[in-house]
Amino acid sequence: MSLRKTRDSYLLVYGTVFIALLLMLVPLPRFLSVLRPSFVALAILYWSTMSPRSGGILVGFLAGLMLDLLQGSLLGEHALAMSLLAYLAVRLHLMTRAKPIFEQGLLVLISLLLYEGLIWAIDGWSGHPLNSWLRWLPCFIGAASWPVVVGLLGRLHSPR
Repeated sequence: MSLRKTRDSYLLVYGTVFIALLLMLVPLPRFLSVLRPSFVALAILYWSTMSPRSGGILVGFLAGLMLDLLQGSLLGEHALAMSLLAYLAVRLHLMTRAKPIFEQGLLVLISLLLYEGLIWAIDGWSGHPLNSWLRWLPCFIGAASWPVVVGLLGRLHSPR
């Protein structure tokens, strides 16, 4: 792989994760904000699965840190959860890529539930109020939107 292709892929990964961060900041009415999937987690899952050398644990950590800063949550909370998410995606990327899109969606659902479970546990340990069952709804919406994410981001790069 040439140096130019490497730079382009890093720029593409960081650019799409930045756009996902911006999508998380868009203000929505209360009833719609409950349905918003974690765009950053979906982008990290995609890049760590489809291009593990360009998108990986460092991208997950930095995106999580930015999410912590932008949302005003406990510093390092999302960074830890995104790093775990990226690690699992990189570790299982060969198995995940070989699956049909429906099975990939199930793996994404499990990953998003682990991500949200870790965030929920950290919130509980740090004394923050635990929300209702609606906190888990974006995991299911994110898994259902996985084919759209693969379709959109898949057009941006050519798998190697």
